[in-house]
Amino acid sequence: MLDPHELYQLTDDLPELGQPVLIQALTGFVDAGHATRLAREHLLSTLDAQPIASFDLDQLLDYRSRRPIMTFVEDHWESYDEPKLELHLLRDDAGTPFLLFGGPEPDLQWERFTAAAIALVGRLNVRLTVGLNAIPMAVPHTRPTGVTAHATRKDLISGYEPWLQRVQVPGSAGHLLEYRLGEQGQDAVGFAVHVPHYVAQSEYPAAAELLLASVSRSTGLLLPTEGLRSAAELVRTDIDRQVAQTDEANALVHALEEQYDAFTRGRAGSNLLGPTGPLPTADELGAELERFLAEQGKPGDGPTG
Repeated sequence: MLDPHELYQLTDDLPELGQPVLIQALTGFVDAGHATRLAREHLLSTLDAQPIASFDLDQLLDYRSRRPIMTFVEDHWESYDEPKLELHLLRDDAGTPFLLFGGPEPDLQWERFTAAAIALVGRLNVRLTVGLNAIPMAVPHTRPTGVTAHATRKDLISGYEPWLQRVQVPGSAGHLLEYRLGEQGQDAVGFAVHVPHYVAQSEYPAAAELLLASVSRSTGLLLPTEGLRSAAELVRTDIDRQVAQTDEANALVHALEEQYDAFTRGRAGSNLLGPTGPLPTADELGAELERFLAEQGKPGDGPTG
């Protein structure tokens, strides 16, 4: 393996951090409702953020699979949306310092990247790493948003009930980081918020709000969520308006509600990633409702004609 320390540059001018929490918010794998991105952008826009480390993305990113945006105006290239993978220092509403690690998930050199991230965890004396994710599930927007919690030690997520039994899913760099931290005896937690899969391609701020609330609950950080809460209310109103336009859409949401309620009454042996009971399958319900909402316009786009 090439030297992991050569993947990043860390500023020399660091204040006293104590034992900070590190929030990992990489995007590019599964980010239903763009919840991870929304949570990261909300923290960066509402709290003072100081970049303290940057990674060499030329070593990590496959530009052909995720081409950055360039803007062309008349006869010249005006701008280039340069991708960045950075570690920021922020302070919560009580002034407590914490770290936010965000940007595109590496496509390449996962083991080297993971070793570099773990080296930073050690150098900065991080006491807990928290990963954010958002997954599409067969849940209705009319029920409380759920979250799957996982950790390197069970007592780190006491109070959370499992939503899934044993499943195999494609890996991600963020999940590999949590796994490798656990192998080394380091504390790490992850939260995967459940987004109704018929709105998974649209921005769903309710999921981002729950991610930050989950981080606050597990770490004691006082993270701001008011802006996300207001945005979530607007999106909820828009979805309700669109669904109310036809009996068909109402029936589909009602079927998902019945499936959700049956699941919560007896979770053992079930999961909301697949079909349950005599109801139409989750994929059938979600695909039909997604089709309807796409015809009406995405949530948050405003009234449609």
